[in-house]
Amino acid sequence: MKRAFEADGSVADLPSAPADTASSPSPSAPASAEARAAAVAATIARTAVEQADHAMRHWTDPLPDRLRIGSPEHLRMFCNMLLQTHNPYKPSVIDWPVLPPDALRRVTSLPIWDIAVQTEGRASIRVHSYARTVRDPLLRSALEMDADEEARHKVVLAKLVEAYGITLAPEPEYLPPADPEWGWLVTGYSECIDSFAAFGLFAAAKDSGFFPAELVETFEPVIQEEGRHILFFANWVAWYRASLPWWRKPAFAWKVWRVWFFLIRERIGIARGIDVDVDGAAQDANFPMNAADTLGQTLSPGAMIDLCLAEDARRMAGYDARLLRPTTVPRLARLVRRFLK
Repeated sequence: MKRAFEADGSVADLPSAPADTASSPSPSAPASAEARAAAVAATIARTAVEQADHAMRHWTDPLPDRLRIGSPEHLRMFCNMLLQTHNPYKPSVIDWPVLPPDALRRVTSLPIWDIAVQTEGRASIRVHSYARTVRDPLLRSALEMDADEEARHKVVLAKLVEAYGITLAPEPEYLPPADPEWGWLVTGYSECIDSFAAFGLFAAAKDSGFFPAELVETFEPVIQEEGRHILFFANWVAWYRASLPWWRKPAFAWKVWRVWFFLIRERIGIARGIDVDVDGAAQDANFPMNAADTLGQTLSPGAMIDLCLAEDARRMAGYDARLLRPTTVPRLARLVRRFLK
């Protein structure tokens, strides 16, 4: 029986070719043919995964023109970047590796899983809410893709905790924000902070062996997708600001400052162990901080910042150089790094 690789990662049975009635194959022949067909299917599947992974990490717009920030060409470029680098993996077919007892204990003891799942749930609702307010069909499609990928991240995390027997707290109801633009800005800038930290923490976990190599490989696409998201968001902010009439720009700048103030206050709450959500309710939003405490024990603060900067540059390097990169968090990190040994 031959097997064919399908788009969702599953393998479907196909009718085998008619047997040659003139010959008398040995009993082991069908098994050998089945093994060869399975090996071919596995090779095809592996090649498809590798091609999708490469396409997710490398993208250049075919038009060689210089790019003016805020132009229709800029909008088209950063939207196409997100849409055309989508990786169509499905969480339902992820084969979570069996972990040895010590690795399983390290993974299940991380105090991040509740907030990680809830963060992705809130992000999806916020981005979908903002997408519904957008008239441009290309931008709306890109925002919907972003929101759907956030929802997929939540499913990936849910499958992970299920596979490794991690118990989560009951999830809250994810309500759309009263101001969709505010919710989109909070999500985007928050991801710029958290992704920058996650890039370094993930690399530290990989290099130190805290996460087994099989688990790192399985979870890697989620980390890279967050890089695409913040690249898209940074270019959306620049395009949107440039496209506003002059009399609306001060109000937008004030809203951005308010978002940063909210996020800084939230992070201070994290450091104190008391966190405030967008509605003013306390919550355990300590994903990056607790992960840093757990995974970065062998790295000094300066070395961790250096690793985050290097990983941020590496993950952004494959995309069209004309697209703007997120700069606020890396600049702040470099400023802090100057005062650390």
